[in-house]
Amino acid sequence: MTAARDGIHVEVGRRLRSRGLVYTSGRRQLIEALLGIGRPATVPELRKHRGRLTQSSIYRNLGDLEQAGVVRRVAGTDDHARYELDEYFIGHHHHLICVKCGRVSDFVVPHEAERTLNATLNKAAKLGKFRLTGHRLDALGLCVSCA
Repeated sequence: MTAARDGIHVEVGRRLRSRGLVYTSGRRQLIEALLGIGRPATVPELRKHRGRLTQSSIYRNLGDLEQAGVVRRVAGTDDHARYELDEYFIGHHHHLICVKCGRVSDFVVPHEAERTLNATLNKAAKLGKFRLTGHRLDALGLCVSCA
């Protein structure tokens, strides 16, 4: 295991303990699966990647990991929720979402464009008397398989 992965597991354990939860082997397997898949993944994909975990166990553990701020749910355009590690672990990014099959892929906006986007969103928030705490950008279209 790399030092970066070790650091991720240390932080996941800390976040779970702060919620009174234990970093079980099942939760560790889910973190490893999300790291291995490298994009937002559905429960069936996670199950395929870590076949020994039952579907109910995956859902239960994802719920705990989500509440602890370790994973976040990503909405696609199909019936499957997708899960990925929180930005703290994988960096700030956005999503390309296929409107036909629902596949979600990550992309990073160049720093200058991200700065312009933040400035625009801060202006909109100020006009709307809204306190901005972050943003997400989802681009919709067709993946290479569906195009």
